Amino acid sequence: MSLLFPALHSASSHTALRFGDRALSYRELAAAATGVAARLERAAPVAVWATPSLETAVGVVAGLLAGVPVVPVNPKSGESELAHIITDSAPGMVLAEPGVELPEQLAPLPRTDIGLSAEPVPEAGLLPTEPNAETAALIVYTSGTTGPPKGVVLSRRALASNLDALEEAWQWTADDVLVHGLPLFHVHGLILGVLGPLRRGGTLRHLGRFTPQGVARELASGGTMLFGVPTMYHRLADACASDPDLVRALAAARLLVSGSAALPLHDHERITAATGQRVIERYGMTETLMNTSVRPGGSSRPGTVGVPLRDVDIRLVDDAGQRVPAEDTETVGELQVRGPNLFTEYLNRPDATTEAFDGGWFRTGDMATWDTDGSVRLVGRKATDLIKSGGYKIGAGEIENVLLGHPAVAEAAVAGEPDDDLGERVVAWIVPASGQQPPTQQELAELVAARLAPHKRPREVRFLDAMPRNDMGKILKRQLPGRQG
Repeated sequence: MSLLFPALHSASSHTALRFGDRALSYRELAAAATGVAARLERAAPVAVWATPSLETAVGVVAGLLAGVPVVPVNPKSGESELAHIITDSAPGMVLAEPGVELPEQLAPLPRTDIGLSAEPVPEAGLLPTEPNAETAALIVYTSGTTGPPKGVVLSRRALASNLDALEEAWQWTADDVLVHGLPLFHVHGLILGVLGPLRRGGTLRHLGRFTPQGVARELASGGTMLFGVPTMYHRLADACASDPDLVRALAAARLLVSGSAALPLHDHERITAATGQRVIERYGMTETLMNTSVRPGGSSRPGTVGVPLRDVDIRLVDDAGQRVPAEDTETVGELQVRGPNLFTEYLNRPDATTEAFDGGWFRTGDMATWDTDGSVRLVGRKATDLIKSGGYKIGAGEIENVLLGHPAVAEAAVAGEPDDDLGERVVAWIVPASGQQPPTQQELAELVAARLAPHKRPREVRFLDAMPRNDMGKILKRQLPGRQG
């Protein structure tokens, strides 16, 4: 196959990675990764203790150069989750940042510290020979909301095809400097955020810890693209009100991209009003990588996730198993995907792999409608965000967007709960805005009924100090206090 990272073979002095005040050129990254790759066993996957560090990026690249499946491990994993991941993936060793203490679950594995400069610089063209396209590149574990996390096996073909499709969609080039502060054990932060710039021959600047000040600094000093999750863009929108340097930096960026969860319309509007910039949303999953994206300068409306990427096929399927026509913008259907971006299998779970497919189509479990221009509008997860109430199908996301437009609401989550009369009733969890009188249930119900429809109004409102969230900022609806069903 073609090279996964062509720029690594150029021995270039162009900066590849920068974490804080530490950086590696493509020449130095090739040297460090080749040195680590030479120490890897070829018969087993390799675990990488994925701290937000230069060493983690080098360790992942080393595994990919060696043709060894890489298992990125969340340093915040709980004991049982970590034990499951290690038992399930059976890595031959663990790569880690020098000096970092590893938990006892990893003690049986041989440890290799990731060095950055000990090895000589390889001559151009002398890096390891790369394996074929179907070889497993990464084993990324899902969040495990309905059971133990599943290991999603992603091939080199899936990575290359998807990153190249994003090159076309976002006009991503070697001149781009990507800024983000995302964790390095998920698709967003690792595959898009580290491997994406490296495949293009561009530069990543990782913030370490996300702050609006860090974003302003990096974008103002040459950054062209920003990746973030909705909680980050919410904080940026807040900060724009009092930080003119941040406003100027965001306004000058070439591309602002949000993913991993839906960006509320209120935050879309605030960022656009402050900076003149439109935040681009895209849609993907661990199993599929990216499926759709809004195009810069395109016609897709805020709140949609754009049109399919090159070589990605999408269909919506209703409850009867029938395909929803693209001209039908009312019917909610499950979003199904096929294309070269799909994962190979769930590791050690042939039953789950078979169950996940409808013929050659992957069942995402996400519910959506078509928009008038062919864009996809997500309404939520089938299991938690599609509410069947009084004979209606209601998407939680549209209600959440309306609630977030209330000045006294800082955060909102909506879900269905069993109801003897309606089947399910709409329940809202609200974090009130700081310094404001909390809204009443009647206020919020009337707001939703007026903006959407009476049957979509929340029948009950529960107030919280904070939402339960995962590492990517997604609200964990199954962990909402008092949640039933």
